[in-house]
Amino acid sequence: MSDKEWWKKSVVYQIYPRSFMDGNGDGIGDIPGITSKLDYLAELGIDVVWLSPVYASPNADNGYDISDYRAIMPEFGTMGDWEQMLDEMHKRGIRLLMDLVVNHTSDEHPWFVESRKSLNNPYRDYYIWRPGEPGKPPTDWKASFGGPAWTYDETTGEYYLHMFSPKQPDLNWENPALRQGIYEMMRFWLDKGVDGFRMDVINMISKKECLAPYEAFVRGEGAELSRVFIYNADSVHDYLQEMNREVLSHYDVLTVGECPKVSPEQARLYTDQSRGELNMVFQFEHMGLDKPKGRPKWERKALDLPELKRNLSRWQNELADVGWNSLYWNNHDQPRIVSRFGNDGPYRVQSAKMLATLLHMMRGTPYIYQGEELGMTNVRFESIADYRDIESLNFYQEQTEVHRGEPVETLKAIYERSRDNGRTPMQWTGGPSAGFTSGQPWMKLNPNYPEINAEAAVEDAASLFHYYRKLIELRKSLPILTEGAYELILEEHPSIFAYVRRLGKETVLVINNFYEKETEMVCPEGIANGAGEVLIGNYRRELDGERLTGAFKLILSPYESLAIGYSAAY
Repeated sequence: MSDKEWWKKSVVYQIYPRSFMDGNGDGIGDIPGITSKLDYLAELGIDVVWLSPVYASPNADNGYDISDYRAIMPEFGTMGDWEQMLDEMHKRGIRLLMDLVVNHTSDEHPWFVESRKSLNNPYRDYYIWRPGEPGKPPTDWKASFGGPAWTYDETTGEYYLHMFSPKQPDLNWENPALRQGIYEMMRFWLDKGVDGFRMDVINMISKKECLAPYEAFVRGEGAELSRVFIYNADSVHDYLQEMNREVLSHYDVLTVGECPKVSPEQARLYTDQSRGELNMVFQFEHMGLDKPKGRPKWERKALDLPELKRNLSRWQNELADVGWNSLYWNNHDQPRIVSRFGNDGPYRVQSAKMLATLLHMMRGTPYIYQGEELGMTNVRFESIADYRDIESLNFYQEQTEVHRGEPVETLKAIYERSRDNGRTPMQWTGGPSAGFTSGQPWMKLNPNYPEINAEAAVEDAASLFHYYRKLIELRKSLPILTEGAYELILEEHPSIFAYVRRLGKETVLVINNFYEKETEMVCPEGIANGAGEVLIGNYRRELDGERLTGAFKLILSPYESLAIGYSAAY
C-alpha cells in the first residue's frame, strides 16, 4: 500500500452541519460549533471528516441545492470560520472531505438565472432544456422527491429537467464550458487545503436525451435506459477521467462517489486505480434489502439475513483485486441502523456494537455518521409538522391528499424511513437542548437524549463510543483488516453472520449473532488454527485461547459479536 493510498487505512466521520453543534445559539448547527467539537472527534480516533454541504443555498434540500459554490451559507458562518475549522482539523491530524454536488444546482444559482432568460443565452446549455407544451412535458419521468421531473418555464416556453426538486435543475455535463466551470470550482477548494470530495449522485451526471418512457424503466424494461440515460452511462467514465486528469491527479486526495443503482461490476470501473476515476463508491444494494423489490422506499419487509450476507460478501469479493469498498450503515439519507437492523430497545448497545463489529472488520474504508458512535435511534414525532425533510413532507402530502391515505398509517412509514431520523440534533449532554444549542433547535430533539448522549458515553468505559474507539485502533494496528482476504462462512445460518479475514499466516474470525435469541455457533474445521485471542467483543468472555481452536462451539448471547485473532502477532 502506497502513501498515496492513506484512505485505505482511514476511518471517515460524516458531519451533517445543521444538526451537529450550534456555536452561536440560533438553534442551527454551524462551523464554529464543529470546531468546538474537534477534540471529541480526535478522541474517537477518526482520520477524516466528510462535511455535508455548507455552501450558500436557499435550503430547498438542506444545502444540496447550491446557489454559490464558492461561498459559505451565512447560517453556518463565514469563510474565515471555515478556514479556522480546516486549520484546527489539520492540527489534529484530521483531513477534510467536502461534498461535491454537481449533478444539479439551485435554481437561484447565477448559471441557472442566466440560463432561463432566453434560448440563446450563453448559459442556456449549462442545463437540460427540452421543448414541450404547458401540461405536456417531454417525457413522463418522475422526480426522486415526487412529481414530474420536468418543469415548464414560461419565459422561454420550454421545460428544464430536475431529477430531484424543481428547485434543483440538472446540469448539462455534455457542455465543455460547464465542465470547465466545475473543475475551476474544485481547484478553488483544493487550493484552500481540502483533502478530497464526496461526490453527490455522481453516476447520474450524464443523461443524454432523457426521452425514454418512465414506466418502461420502472417495469424493468429499462435496463438499457438505466445504463444510457440515467445511471452509469459510458460518458460518465469519460467525464470522471477528464476530471481526474485536469484536477484530482494534481492533489493528494480521497474521492468517493455516491452511485445509486451501481453494481459491483460497474463499481470496478469507477474504482480501478489504473483507470483514473474514483477511489471508492457508495453503493445502496444492502440498504434496499428490507424493502420489497421494485416498490417505493416507504414500504418495508423483514430483512433476510442470508441475503444480507450474500450481498455484502459479493461486494467484498468482487472488489477484492480491483477497486475498493466504502463501508457504511448510516448517513444523512438513511434511518438509524440500530433501529433498522438492530434493536433500539433493551439490546440497543449490544446490537449497535454487533453491527459496528460486523462492518469495521470488513475490507474497505469505514464511514461513521454523527451519533452512530452513541447508538442514536430513529425518532417518532407525533405530528408531520415536526418533520423538515422535503422528501418526507412530499410523501405525506401525496399520500394523504392525493391518495386519501390515513395520516396515522402514513406517519408509521415516515417513522421507519424518513431521512429526518438521521438529522435530529446531535445529543451531546442530558441537559437543556441536549447541549446542542443554547437556543431553540431548528428541529425537535429525539426525546431519549437524557439517556443517550456523548457526555455519558465518554465517561463510561463500556459505552458504544469506546467500543468504536477500539475498532478504530484495531484497524490502524492490524494490517490484516485493511489488506486481508475475505471469506464468508456459515452462509445459510439463519442467525449468524460470520466471516474470516486472512493475510499470510494470520487469521481473524468475526462472529456476529444478528438477533436477540441465544444461538449455537460451530466453527468449521480448518479456520481456527492455533490458540485464539479475542480482539474485541460486546460481552465479557473469559475464554482460554485453546478453546477457540478447531471445530469449537460457542453459545452466543443476544446480539453477541466477537473477533478472534489467530497468530503469534496477536
